[in-house]
Amino acid sequence: MLYLDNSATTPLLPEVKEAMLPYLLEEFGNPSSKYYSYAVNAKEAVELARNNVATLLDCDANEITFTSGSTETNNMIIKGVADYYQSKGKHIITSNVEHPSVLDTCEFLETKGYEVTYLNVDQYGRISLEELRASIRNDTILVSIMWGNNELGSLNNIEEISNTCKEMGVLFHTDATQVVGKIQLSLEEYPGISFLSCSAHKFHGPKGTGAAYIKSDEYGVSTPLTPLFHGGGQENGVRSGTLAVHNIVGMGKAAELAFKSLEENIVKIGELEQKLTDLLKEKFSNHIIFNNDIVNKIPGILNVQFIGINNEILVKKLAPVMAVSTGSACSSSKPSHVLAAIGLTLDQIRNTLRFSLSPLITIEELLIFNSL
Repeated sequence: MLYLDNSATTPLLPEVKEAMLPYLLEEFGNPSSKYYSYAVNAKEAVELARNNVATLLDCDANEITFTSGSTETNNMIIKGVADYYQSKGKHIITSNVEHPSVLDTCEFLETKGYEVTYLNVDQYGRISLEELRASIRNDTILVSIMWGNNELGSLNNIEEISNTCKEMGVLFHTDATQVVGKIQLSLEEYPGISFLSCSAHKFHGPKGTGAAYIKSDEYGVSTPLTPLFHGGGQENGVRSGTLAVHNIVGMGKAAELAFKSLEENIVKIGELEQKLTDLLKEKFSNHIIFNNDIVNKIPGILNVQFIGINNEILVKKLAPVMAVSTGSACSSSKPSHVLAAIGLTLDQIRNTLRFSLSPLITIEELLIFNSL
């Protein structure tokens, strides 16, 4: 089967599996314990993984906190900032195309007395910098805007957003789940980013682990927030709970591999995307419409309307030969709020599929479209 749902999750690389196995079998120590070899080895493995993730993001290792994934990280950061800074204000800004773990968290906070501004987006899912600037108030405590959209692939202008937030003295969080390991990025170049979320399974690591970037100041002091979990004080007190060493090791290895092959992968996925675009146009001609932009986007994400064909029926028909999706895996039972936000009708949304590529795919495998 041709797997074209890499925005939902990616296959585990063999090198990642091999790196993880010792920490599932022999090296089973708790890194929070002391002195004996099992504990020391586990702690060293976690710190190596932390360094690998930090290298991928181009930040300091002490700015990386391991979590169970982006859903937890988004909750931790938004709720943590809301609680810690509530004496300053209760206003949060986000967009109406964010991941459900951001939108649902903001909606929850609204029931607790917080005010949330949901920015509109353009036809490709990008916010307006002017609207953002106009929405920031004296009581705004957080701006949370995704780096790259999981359905359309569109990239927001994170440099300008982060500069605006820094200039206006507002904390900025970006959900970078879909871009980490897929585009060139250096957090050193974005001093306005206070927090970032990412998940290992989006770049060929294991499910169930992710990371929060929490910016430190020039003295090494982390941007404060209220922890989501209280307990043993792991991860510098920000995220209590026994560390899933095997998963963290897997994330670290996946980050190492992504960093080493990033430029090569970007080129390869670009070629695959162009080939898939050409195949779809040749095969379906005037019966398809591309919803995604062709510039300033995550490599390898295509969002396509098949005019007059229900996407659920199409996914089922294609299932024996290829895996595709109708949109975000985290809201698969509902029509896409992202496509609704860019102005598509319900019928257009129900005619849309997302194809998402990975460097593990070959041009030859894409030729299966010729036989459809």
